[in-house]
Amino acid sequence: MMDYTDRHCRYLHRLISPGVLLYTEMVTARALEHGHLERLLDFDHAESPVALQLGGSDPRLLARGAKLGEQWGYAEINLNCGCPSDRVQEGNFGACLMAEPQLVADCLSAMRDAVSVPVTVKCRIGIDELDDYGFFDHFVQTTRRSGVTVYIVHARNAILQGLTPKENREIPPLRYETVARLKRDNPDLTVILNGGLKTVADVRQWLPHCDGVMIGRQACQEPYLLAQLHGEFVDRAWAPPERHEIVERYADYVERMLGEGHRLPLMLRHIHGLYTGFPGARSWRRYLAEQGNRPDAGPGVLRDSLRVFRSAA
Repeated sequence: MMDYTDRHCRYLHRLISPGVLLYTEMVTARALEHGHLERLLDFDHAESPVALQLGGSDPRLLARGAKLGEQWGYAEINLNCGCPSDRVQEGNFGACLMAEPQLVADCLSAMRDAVSVPVTVKCRIGIDELDDYGFFDHFVQTTRRSGVTVYIVHARNAILQGLTPKENREIPPLRYETVARLKRDNPDLTVILNGGLKTVADVRQWLPHCDGVMIGRQACQEPYLLAQLHGEFVDRAWAPPERHEIVERYADYVERMLGEGHRLPLMLRHIHGLYTGFPGARSWRRYLAEQGNRPDAGPGVLRDSLRVFRSAA
Protein backbone atom coordinates (compact mmCIF):
# COMPACT_ATOMS: atom_id res chain seq x y z
CA MET A 1 0.00 0.00 0.00
CA MET A 2 2.91 2.33 -0.66
CA ASP A 3 1.67 5.80 -1.64
CA TYR A 4 -1.86 4.86 -0.58
CA THR A 5 -2.40 4.55 3.16
CA ASP A 6 -0.70 7.76 4.23
CA ARG A 7 -1.99 9.74 7.21
CA HIS A 8 -4.60 11.59 5.12
CA CYS A 9 -6.03 8.35 3.75
CA ARG A 10 -6.21 6.90 7.26
CA TYR A 11 -7.92 9.99 8.68
CA LEU A 12 -10.58 9.72 5.97
CA HIS A 13 -11.06 6.01 6.61
CA ARG A 14 -11.50 6.67 10.32
CA LEU A 15 -14.28 9.16 9.51
CA ILE A 16 -15.98 6.35 7.62
CA SER A 17 -15.48 3.45 10.04
CA PRO A 18 -15.07 3.77 13.82
CA GLY A 19 -13.69 0.29 14.42
CA VAL A 20 -11.40 -0.73 11.56
CA LEU A 21 -7.73 -1.26 12.43
CA LEU A 22 -5.78 0.96 10.04
CA TYR A 23 -2.28 0.23 8.73
CA THR A 24 0.47 2.58 7.66
CA GLU A 25 2.38 2.31 4.44
CA MET A 26 5.43 0.11 4.87
CA VAL A 27 8.22 2.05 6.59
CA THR A 28 11.68 0.54 6.43
CA ALA A 29 13.57 0.03 9.66
CA ARG A 30 16.64 1.52 8.03
CA ALA A 31 14.73 4.69 7.19
CA LEU A 32 13.80 5.03 10.85
CA GLU A 33 17.47 4.66 11.74
CA HIS A 34 18.54 7.54 9.54
CA GLY A 35 15.42 9.45 8.46
CA HIS A 36 13.15 12.24 9.69
CA LEU A 37 11.09 10.55 12.40
CA GLU A 38 8.27 13.08 12.47
CA ARG A 39 7.73 12.78 8.72
CA LEU A 40 7.85 8.98 8.87
CA LEU A 41 5.84 8.34 12.04
CA ASP A 42 3.65 11.29 12.91
CA PHE A 43 -0.10 10.82 12.68
CA ASP A 44 -3.28 12.33 14.04
CA HIS A 45 -4.39 10.30 17.04
CA ALA A 46 -7.97 10.60 15.82
CA GLU A 47 -6.88 7.86 13.39
CA SER A 48 -6.26 5.38 16.22
CA PRO A 49 -6.01 2.46 16.41
CA VAL A 50 -3.26 2.33 13.80
CA ALA A 51 -0.68 -0.40 13.13
CA LEU A 52 2.83 0.51 12.01
CA GLN A 53 3.98 -1.70 9.15
CA LEU A 54 7.75 -2.19 9.11
CA GLY A 55 10.05 -3.58 6.45
CA GLY A 56 13.50 -4.98 7.14
CA SER A 57 15.58 -8.04 7.98
CA ASP A 58 17.95 -6.74 10.65
CA PRO A 59 16.66 -7.75 14.11
CA ARG A 60 18.40 -4.83 15.79
CA LEU A 61 17.00 -2.20 13.45
CA LEU A 62 13.53 -3.75 13.55
CA ALA A 63 13.56 -3.81 17.34
CA ARG A 64 14.47 -0.12 17.38
CA GLY A 65 11.79 0.66 14.81
CA ALA A 66 9.20 -1.26 16.80
CA LYS A 67 10.14 0.63 19.96
CA LEU A 68 9.83 3.96 18.16
CA GLY A 69 6.42 2.91 16.86
CA GLU A 70 5.24 2.08 20.35
CA GLN A 71 6.55 5.39 21.68
CA TRP A 72 4.74 7.24 18.87
CA GLY A 73 1.43 5.65 19.87
CA TYR A 74 0.92 2.84 17.37
CA ALA A 75 -1.33 0.02 18.58
CA GLU A 76 0.45 -2.78 16.70
CA ILE A 77 3.76 -3.36 14.93
CA ASN A 78 3.53 -5.45 11.76
CA LEU A 79 6.44 -7.05 9.90
CA ASN A 80 5.89 -7.11 6.13
CA CYS A 81 6.88 -10.43 4.57
CA GLY A 82 4.57 -10.07 1.60
CA CYS A 83 5.71 -7.19 -0.64
CA PRO A 84 7.21 -8.56 -3.90
CA SER A 85 8.69 -5.40 -5.45
CA ASP A 86 12.23 -5.45 -6.87
CA ARG A 87 13.27 -2.53 -4.68
CA VAL A 88 12.12 -4.34 -1.55
CA GLN A 89 13.88 -7.54 -2.60
CA GLU A 90 17.12 -5.63 -3.09
CA GLY A 91 16.88 -4.61 0.55
CA ASN A 92 16.31 -8.26 1.55
CA PHE A 93 12.87 -7.78 3.03
CA GLY A 94 9.26 -8.23 2.03
CA ALA A 95 8.10 -11.48 0.42
CA CYS A 96 11.61 -12.82 -0.22
CA LEU A 97 11.98 -13.24 3.56
CA MET A 98 9.58 -16.18 3.40
CA ALA A 99 12.58 -18.20 2.15
CA GLU A 100 14.34 -17.48 5.46
CA PRO A 101 11.80 -18.31 8.19
CA GLN A 102 14.40 -18.56 10.96
CA LEU A 103 15.63 -15.04 10.19
CA VAL A 104 12.03 -13.84 10.30
CA ALA A 105 11.59 -15.58 13.65
CA ASP A 106 14.72 -13.84 14.97
CA CYS A 107 13.40 -10.48 13.78
CA LEU A 108 10.01 -11.06 15.38
CA SER A 109 11.58 -12.17 18.66
CA ALA A 110 13.68 -9.00 18.78
CA MET A 111 10.65 -6.86 18.03
CA ARG A 112 8.52 -8.56 20.69
CA ASP A 113 11.27 -8.15 23.25
CA ALA A 114 11.38 -4.42 22.53
CA VAL A 115 7.68 -3.58 22.88
CA SER A 116 4.56 -4.37 24.87
CA VAL A 117 2.11 -3.84 21.99
CA PRO A 118 1.24 -6.77 19.68
CA VAL A 119 3.70 -7.76 16.93
CA THR A 120 2.15 -9.38 13.85
CA VAL A 121 3.21 -10.76 10.45
CA LYS A 122 1.91 -10.08 6.95
CA CYS A 123 2.90 -12.69 4.39
CA ARG A 124 1.94 -14.55 1.22
CA ILE A 125 1.08 -18.26 0.89
CA GLY A 126 4.32 -18.90 -1.02
CA ILE A 127 7.01 -17.50 -3.29
CA ASP A 128 7.94 -18.52 -6.83
CA GLU A 129 7.90 -22.34 -7.16
CA LEU A 130 7.72 -22.70 -3.37
CA ASP A 131 3.93 -22.57 -3.35
CA ASP A 132 2.80 -25.82 -1.72
CA TYR A 133 1.09 -25.91 1.66
CA GLY A 134 4.11 -27.58 3.24
CA PHE A 135 6.31 -24.56 2.51
CA PHE A 136 3.69 -22.15 3.84
CA ASP A 137 3.10 -24.23 6.96
CA HIS A 138 6.85 -24.50 7.64
CA PHE A 139 7.14 -20.72 7.47
CA VAL A 140 4.31 -20.30 9.97
CA GLN A 141 5.49 -23.02 12.37
CA THR A 142 9.04 -21.65 12.39
CA THR A 143 8.10 -18.02 12.86
CA ARG A 144 5.44 -18.66 15.49
CA ARG A 145 8.19 -19.85 17.83
CA SER A 146 8.92 -16.16 18.30
CA GLY A 147 5.63 -15.90 20.16
CA VAL A 148 3.78 -14.13 17.35
CA THR A 149 0.21 -15.39 17.00
CA VAL A 150 -1.33 -13.12 14.35
CA TYR A 151 -0.80 -13.83 10.64
CA ILE A 152 -2.27 -11.60 7.93
CA VAL A 153 -2.11 -13.70 4.78
CA HIS A 154 -2.42 -12.48 1.21
CA ALA A 155 -3.87 -15.58 -0.40
CA ARG A 156 -1.64 -15.51 -3.46
CA ASN A 157 1.80 -16.79 -4.30
CA ALA A 158 4.38 -14.03 -4.89
CA ILE A 159 6.37 -14.25 -8.11
CA LEU A 160 9.62 -12.49 -7.29
CA GLN A 161 11.04 -12.37 -10.81
CA GLY A 162 9.08 -11.44 -13.92
CA LEU A 163 5.96 -9.83 -12.45
CA THR A 164 5.43 -6.26 -11.31
CA PRO A 165 3.84 -5.59 -7.90
CA LYS A 166 0.56 -4.80 -9.69
CA GLU A 167 0.72 -8.09 -11.62
CA ASN A 168 1.50 -9.90 -8.38
CA ARG A 169 -1.84 -8.65 -7.07
CA GLU A 170 -3.71 -9.95 -10.12
CA ILE A 171 -2.01 -12.85 -11.93
CA PRO A 172 -1.21 -15.48 -9.27
CA PRO A 173 -4.55 -17.16 -8.49
CA LEU A 174 -6.29 -16.51 -5.21
CA ARG A 175 -6.25 -19.58 -2.96
CA TYR A 176 -8.45 -18.71 -0.03
CA GLU A 177 -8.74 -22.37 0.94
CA THR A 178 -5.02 -22.41 1.80
CA VAL A 179 -5.59 -19.65 4.36
CA ALA A 180 -8.69 -21.40 5.68
CA ARG A 181 -6.65 -24.60 6.09
CA LEU A 182 -4.04 -22.71 8.10
CA LYS A 183 -6.77 -21.64 10.51
CA ARG A 184 -8.21 -25.16 10.74
CA ASP A 185 -4.78 -26.63 11.42
CA ASN A 186 -3.86 -23.89 13.93
CA PRO A 187 -7.01 -22.84 15.80
CA ASP A 188 -4.89 -21.06 18.41
CA LEU A 189 -3.53 -18.61 15.81
CA THR A 190 -5.34 -15.47 14.69
CA VAL A 191 -5.52 -15.72 10.89
CA ILE A 192 -6.57 -12.68 8.84
CA LEU A 193 -7.47 -13.19 5.17
CA ASN A 194 -6.20 -10.65 2.63
CA GLY A 195 -6.32 -10.38 -1.16
CA GLY A 196 -9.07 -9.82 -3.72
CA LEU A 197 -11.90 -9.15 -1.27
CA LYS A 198 -14.00 -6.39 -2.85
CA THR A 199 -17.58 -6.64 -1.58
CA VAL A 200 -19.63 -7.32 1.52
CA ALA A 201 -20.65 -10.60 -0.14
CA ASP A 202 -16.99 -11.64 -0.52
CA VAL A 203 -16.37 -11.02 3.15
CA ARG A 204 -19.57 -12.80 4.17
CA GLN A 205 -18.46 -15.89 2.25
CA TRP A 206 -14.95 -16.17 3.72
CA LEU A 207 -15.09 -14.55 7.15
CA PRO A 208 -16.43 -17.75 8.78
CA HIS A 209 -13.21 -19.52 7.74
CA CYS A 210 -10.79 -17.11 9.46
CA ASP A 211 -10.64 -14.56 12.25
CA GLY A 212 -10.92 -11.40 10.18
CA VAL A 213 -10.20 -9.84 6.82
CA MET A 214 -7.88 -7.12 5.56
CA ILE A 215 -9.14 -4.86 2.77
CA GLY A 216 -6.43 -3.12 0.77
CA ARG A 217 -6.79 -1.18 -2.45
CA GLN A 218 -10.53 -1.70 -2.63
CA ALA A 219 -10.87 0.46 0.48
CA CYS A 220 -8.91 3.19 -1.30
CA GLN A 221 -10.92 2.92 -4.50
CA GLU A 222 -14.27 2.61 -2.71
CA PRO A 223 -13.76 3.92 0.85
CA TYR A 224 -17.42 3.76 1.88
CA LEU A 225 -17.10 -0.03 1.75
CA LEU A 226 -15.57 0.26 5.23
CA ALA A 227 -18.81 1.71 6.59
CA GLN A 228 -20.82 -1.05 4.95
CA LEU A 229 -18.56 -3.71 6.45
CA HIS A 230 -18.78 -2.17 9.93
CA GLY A 231 -22.57 -2.08 9.76
CA GLU A 232 -22.80 -5.65 8.48
CA PHE A 233 -20.25 -7.44 10.66
CA VAL A 234 -19.48 -5.27 13.70
CA ASP A 235 -22.57 -3.33 14.75
CA ARG A 236 -25.87 -3.71 12.93
CA ALA A 237 -27.42 -0.99 15.09
CA TRP A 238 -24.78 1.53 14.03
CA ALA A 239 -25.92 4.46 11.90
CA PRO A 240 -23.24 5.07 9.24
CA PRO A 241 -22.30 8.66 8.41
CA GLU A 242 -23.82 10.14 5.28
CA ARG A 243 -21.33 10.71 2.50
CA HIS A 244 -21.87 14.48 2.51
CA GLU A 245 -21.10 14.50 6.24
CA ILE A 246 -17.81 12.75 5.55
CA VAL A 247 -16.92 15.34 2.91
CA GLU A 248 -17.69 18.20 5.30
CA ARG A 249 -15.67 16.70 8.16
CA TYR A 250 -12.77 15.87 5.86
CA ALA A 251 -12.83 19.47 4.61
CA ASP A 252 -12.30 20.63 8.20
CA TYR A 253 -9.31 18.28 8.46
CA VAL A 254 -7.93 19.46 5.12
CA GLU A 255 -8.16 23.08 6.26
CA ARG A 256 -6.17 22.25 9.39
CA MET A 257 -3.53 20.27 7.46
CA LEU A 258 -3.11 23.04 4.89
CA GLY A 259 -2.18 25.29 7.78
CA GLU A 260 0.60 22.82 8.63
CA GLY A 261 2.00 22.82 5.10
CA HIS A 262 0.42 19.71 3.59
CA ARG A 263 -0.49 19.79 -0.10
CA LEU A 264 -4.12 19.85 -1.16
CA PRO A 265 -3.97 17.43 -4.15
CA LEU A 266 -2.33 14.76 -1.98
CA MET A 267 -5.25 14.99 0.43
CA LEU A 268 -8.05 15.22 -2.13
CA ARG A 269 -7.00 12.10 -4.05
CA HIS A 270 -8.09 9.84 -1.20
CA ILE A 271 -11.73 10.94 -1.32
CA HIS A 272 -12.23 10.55 -5.08
CA GLY A 273 -13.91 7.15 -4.70
CA LEU A 274 -16.41 8.15 -2.02
CA TYR A 275 -19.35 8.35 -4.45
CA THR A 276 -18.39 5.34 -6.56
CA GLY A 277 -21.48 3.91 -8.24
CA PHE A 278 -23.56 7.09 -7.88
CA PRO A 279 -24.81 9.20 -10.80
CA GLY A 280 -22.60 12.28 -10.99
CA ALA A 281 -19.58 10.60 -9.40
CA ARG A 282 -17.42 11.14 -12.48
CA SER A 283 -18.20 14.85 -12.65
CA TRP A 284 -17.47 15.14 -8.94
CA ARG A 285 -14.06 13.46 -9.29
CA ARG A 286 -13.21 15.65 -12.27
CA TYR A 287 -14.14 18.77 -10.32
CA LEU A 288 -11.90 17.77 -7.40
CA ALA A 289 -8.99 16.94 -9.68
CA GLU A 290 -9.21 20.14 -11.73
CA GLN A 291 -10.03 22.61 -8.96
CA GLY A 292 -7.74 21.00 -6.40
CA ASN A 293 -4.69 21.67 -8.57
CA ARG A 294 -5.30 25.41 -8.84
CA PRO A 295 -2.62 27.47 -7.04
CA ASP A 296 -5.26 29.30 -4.97
CA ALA A 297 -7.27 26.18 -4.09
CA GLY A 298 -8.24 25.48 -0.50
CA PRO A 299 -10.72 23.44 1.54
CA GLY A 300 -13.55 25.29 -0.19
CA VAL A 301 -12.98 22.95 -3.14
CA LEU A 302 -14.34 20.07 -1.07
CA ARG A 303 -17.28 22.04 0.27
CA ASP A 304 -18.18 23.39 -3.18
CA SER A 305 -17.88 19.89 -4.66
CA LEU A 306 -21.07 18.84 -2.88
CA ARG A 307 -23.02 21.43 -4.87
CA VAL A 308 -21.39 20.15 -8.06
CA PHE A 309 -22.29 16.58 -7.18
CA ARG A 310 -25.91 17.39 -6.42
CA SER A 311 -26.33 19.27 -9.69
CA ALA A 312 -24.73 16.43 -11.69
CA ALA A 313 -26.56 13.57 -9.97
